[in-house]
Amino acid sequence: MKLYEKYPVSLTNSLSGKKEVFEPLNAPFVGVYSCGPTVYSEVHLGNLRTFTAFDVVYRYLSFIDYKVRYVRNITDAGHLTNDAGQGVDRIEESAKLESLEPMEVVQKYTNSFHEVCELFNILPPSIEPTATGHIVEQIEMVNTILANGFAYVANGSVYFDVRKFMEKHTYGELSGRNIDELLEGTRDLERQDEKRNSVDFAIWKAVSPNHIQRWNSPWGLGIPGWHLECSVMSAKYLGRQFDIHGGGMDLKFPHHECEIAQSVGAYGKAPVRYWMHTNMLTVNGEKMSKSKGNSFLPKELFSGTHPLLDKSYSPMAVRFFMLQSHYSSTLDFSNEALSAAEKGYKKLSSSLTFIKSLNHPGTSTPDPSIHQTLEGLVESCYQNMSDDFNTATTLAVLFEMSSRINDFKSGNVPLSHVDPTVFDTFKNTYVGFMENVLGLKQESGVDDHLLEGTIKVLIELRKKARTDRNFALSDKIRDDLKAIGVQLKDGKDGEISYSIE
Repeated sequence: MKLYEKYPVSLTNSLSGKKEVFEPLNAPFVGVYSCGPTVYSEVHLGNLRTFTAFDVVYRYLSFIDYKVRYVRNITDAGHLTNDAGQGVDRIEESAKLESLEPMEVVQKYTNSFHEVCELFNILPPSIEPTATGHIVEQIEMVNTILANGFAYVANGSVYFDVRKFMEKHTYGELSGRNIDELLEGTRDLERQDEKRNSVDFAIWKAVSPNHIQRWNSPWGLGIPGWHLECSVMSAKYLGRQFDIHGGGMDLKFPHHECEIAQSVGAYGKAPVRYWMHTNMLTVNGEKMSKSKGNSFLPKELFSGTHPLLDKSYSPMAVRFFMLQSHYSSTLDFSNEALSAAEKGYKKLSSSLTFIKSLNHPGTSTPDPSIHQTLEGLVESCYQNMSDDFNTATTLAVLFEMSSRINDFKSGNVPLSHVDPTVFDTFKNTYVGFMENVLGLKQESGVDDHLLEGTIKVLIELRKKARTDRNFALSDKIRDDLKAIGVQLKDGKDGEISYSIE
């Protein structure tokens, strides 16, 4: 039996607003598409929450034996400052500000994005297509939509006709917007006279000959619409209907709503079966924004240079912090929360180091109660992750597993009381969920063996202090270690064990 059959996944479908059992179109194959970055500036922490969430979706589906094709695009053309298809070209604007060619800007920030993903242990997708690499396919899709009567040409631009589309299909279902009210709204957008309705959006946008990024099309020089690229690339690599589409909740409208309309307008059917959206990241209870000075770049976290930070934090501590909350919940960023996450990560990482080095001796006198506990924890790991990719409750299980690992370390639970098969399953589950599912790799820094050796030296000094009846020194060693998260436990036989909290 495949793991996905034993532990069926359920997920919250943004389209229905309900938790549904995940049933792929063609199991064991699964198609996942996630909106990637627009590469005109450094990726910020809010973006990374979304990329981390769908990295875990990719990891877990693969871990439970699905064969996943994960597509995450790079937007390197066509993303205007107004998401309705108006405004300034973000990449062109950055190119002018930095005195670079647009594709230099694209390469610079694509490289930066990949570097940050590597630091946060975000896996590369199966395919990472770019908008500029699919201009031909985008022109073809525009032609198809025009031929089907759901778009019109105006002064070299092509706009999707929302009112015409709504004569046959639904628009606004994903976001819950009242489109009839929007259609009655005022027309205050730039060059609004080109558009028949305020909610119409560009699927091809005319540009002047002075625009640096531009391509020839049947309608003249222009750039593709931002919404169009995702429809084109998801259809090309995952099919005209596929399993999961993800992104931040801010993309529901207009971006994802437009994607649905374009695909239905071109191919006559809804492109996605399950929509997933991550919630926002707040800072001390406030929405993150550059204007408030509370947005963070990854390098500011690692260096601790941001004025709102008390200290620097490692990539894995930040990743752990993000995983402490369900992807659909608001996550509040604070020094207290980061410090707690750092402490939690170090505890689980210490247990990871120990359990990876621990091998069963091979002989045992099994204790059924211990088996029941260990097997129950293994089951809970899968059940919690299969329940809408709940990393928060899965971490709670891993903390409980870490406590059992500390029992092995202290000798409170001898390995001789554990069946080798049960131990191996427990060990492989802990390691697998830490490294392969949650992506919490062990960071370089103080060598674990050096750390363990230092703690043992201090324990021996404490033993000697107690033998010499120097209780003040003995207590100071214990208290100082506790202050940095190392808990000493005095055994009845005079032996001293420790755990990292």
